[in-house]
Amino acid sequence: MSDTPRRDQQHDSQSILVAVHERLAADRADTLARMAALGRDFDGIVAANALVAVDDEHDPEGGATAFERAHVTSLLTQAREHLDELDRALERLEHGEYGRCESCGTTIPPERLEARPAATTCVTCAGHRPRHDPR
Repeated sequence: MSDTPRRDQQHDSQSILVAVHERLAADRADTLARMAALGRDFDGIVAANALVAVDDEHDPEGGATAFERAHVTSLLTQAREHLDELDRALERLEHGEYGRCESCGTTIPPERLEARPAATTCVTCAGHRPRHDPR
């Protein structure tokens, strides 16, 4: 009996892991670039307001400025959370735990991992979590 089918399966499995790692790493790089751009946006808002005496409460432009600052801050927070999710996914991949549901231990469907590469739960378990939980 030949070991060729087994070697082919190992090669396919390794190829899948490499592809997943590349996808997670690319998403991570995109997230870091987005965070850098948002940081520049935030710095620009702060710098522009430093030149003008802005009273957020009474100045007609103050509300818009406060909204912009809060909006960019919120986007930065979301990007940081996504970066943390990606880092945890890369760790799971490195430890051979990627693609397993952290709640029930079953395999996370490939379609879910395609849509959410950093997913930590299967669809069933994700349906039982509160909506604000990032996993």
